[in-house]
Amino acid sequence: MKGLIYNYSSIRKEMLKDVVRTKTYQNVIYQNTFLFKNKVVLDVGAGTGILSFFCAKAGAKHVYAIECSHMADMAKEIVQANGFSNVITVLKGKVEEIELPVTCIDVIISEWMGYFLLFENMLNTVLYARDKWLINDGIVLPDKASLYLTAIEDAEYKEDKIEFWNDVYGFDMSCIRKQAMMEPLVDTVDQNQIVTNCQLLKTMNISKMAPGDASFTAPFKLVAERNDYIHALVAYFDVSFTKCHKMMGFSTGPRSKATHWKQTVLYLEDVLTICEGEALVGSMTVEPNKKNPRDVDIMLKYSLNGQHCQVSRTQHYKMR
Repeated sequence: MKGLIYNYSSIRKEMLKDVVRTKTYQNVIYQNTFLFKNKVVLDVGAGTGILSFFCAKAGAKHVYAIECSHMADMAKEIVQANGFSNVITVLKGKVEEIELPVTCIDVIISEWMGYFLLFENMLNTVLYARDKWLINDGIVLPDKASLYLTAIEDAEYKEDKIEFWNDVYGFDMSCIRKQAMMEPLVDTVDQNQIVTNCQLLKTMNISKMAPGDASFTAPFKLVAERNDYIHALVAYFDVSFTKCHKMMGFSTGPRSKATHWKQTVLYLEDVLTICEGEALVGSMTVEPNKKNPRDVDIMLKYSLNGQHCQVSRTQHYKMR
């Protein structure tokens, strides 16, 4: 579970060293101090408290940093060591179970996004805090998140990760191949592998959405930009801070600077031969797993009616 894994300092270090992630938050806060000056701020899933420190330095009246893991104990020490005990209060526990010393807050800040945006995410926790404590014209940062889809050529990696199981030193282990096909791979994709356009699947307005809005079915049409093969679809996300002087944000896409979220690769059963201008059409359904809502179930329907390839298929994936 994310909560257990994130107790380890190595994971926290990886996240803090994610310059795209941490610098974007820092720039949003330092370049838009008007959003924080004399405001009461809630940091949801505070970790080491780095976002709380940024808010305090930007002039926040008080910051409540909620963290449910043992990292909360470290965060309290860090707050004290840096002389911010009068501005930052670290609260250990779950947002849903904690009582704040105040009845309302002006700003919620959180880095809630998971792999594939929604895997092991804290979005529902942010929405719970929003509905319980945020004042009417209060703000949530970031306030917008968008999920995108594209298609890639990935023969070499698919051979290594998936087809490998068909013949392992002369033995048929294809039952493991079936399992491997259902598990989306979080990895960095080279932008030169991209064969089609990128399609927006879903935009979420964190200020207004309901918890159930994170489940959706979205159509897609991916048009080939060259003659090539398609081995996998790739999902990534952008987040935006639209309440700033000028809109700020970052992308986790293959054409952007790498982040610890990387991209999410969904391998296709078929190798698709596609010609420039031909379209892979279909839909993606995303919903939390019923047994464990932090996991994600994905259903992909796709079809191609091309010159060299005609295929129609439904595939199921599970992010665990």
